[in-house]
Amino acid sequence: MKELIGTGVALITPFKSDFSVDVEGLKNVVNFNIDNGIDYLVVLGTTAESVTLSKEEKQLVIDTVVSINNGRLPLVIGIGGNNTKEVIAEMNQRDLSAFTAILSVSPFYNKPTQEGIYQHFAAIAKEAPLPVILYNVPGRTASNMLPETVIRLANDFDKIVAIKEAAGDIVQAMKLISGCPKDFLVISGDDMITLPMVLAGGAGVISVIGEGFPKEFSKMVKLGLDKKVDEAYEIHYKIAPAIDYIFAEGNPAGIKAVFQKLGICNDTVRLPLVGVSDGLRAKIDSFVQDF
Repeated sequence: MKELIGTGVALITPFKSDFSVDVEGLKNVVNFNIDNGIDYLVVLGTTAESVTLSKEEKQLVIDTVVSINNGRLPLVIGIGGNNTKEVIAEMNQRDLSAFTAILSVSPFYNKPTQEGIYQHFAAIAKEAPLPVILYNVPGRTASNMLPETVIRLANDFDKIVAIKEAAGDIVQAMKLISGCPKDFLVISGDDMITLPMVLAGGAGVISVIGEGFPKEFSKMVKLGLDKKVDEAYEIHYKIAPAIDYIFAEGNPAGIKAVFQKLGICNDTVRLPLVGVSDGLRAKIDSFVQDF
């Protein structure tokens, strides 16, 4: 799927000070990323605080992004969870006509075995109306989808076309790149090791830092895909401090602080998340100002 090569971003959901969805802020974020070279947009991922959005709010976010994007970039939608039956039901109940693929996270909290993870995604693949991107993020799910499981799924189901790999383990990423079918995309889900993954044969990234610095981060990924190593690493090391900052006190509090400093939307997050501390805000503000 060529549409998923390059830089995708996991869109935030901006909130007003009363915690309602900030539609204008969301429009600003989408246009900012489209205007600055991002290749595709991911709606309702973890960074969107999707677990604290109501069904109606999720639909509002979808409608807003689809409308403002207006066909300009491919769209990916996050539909995942730890109840296999519910995930399949949501996939088939939503109007997904505007979307290119579904991003589906490995089941969390239940802590299934590797066979359980395989059977979860096998059931999804059999029912999915769109191609599926697996999402491995052990730091949030408390289980690691091992390369053998991913390779098995990639070989067994044509509907499963890619993985967003966010274990933060470059060796695991290389096992995926070498072991999966050649047309299967291994996409970084870890901003700090995006460039090493791309240079090792990865397809790009679904990024958080990329939506705050879209022009520079997407250029870095393009240079990496073109194997222009020195130029790419120059950008990597320039942005690297900001990657540490935005994740220091949790996502998306950090990236929302970036957007507030840029004047694109405010930095409100919903409980149980809280905004960044004053000390971290000062570091983020200074970085954005001097970048």
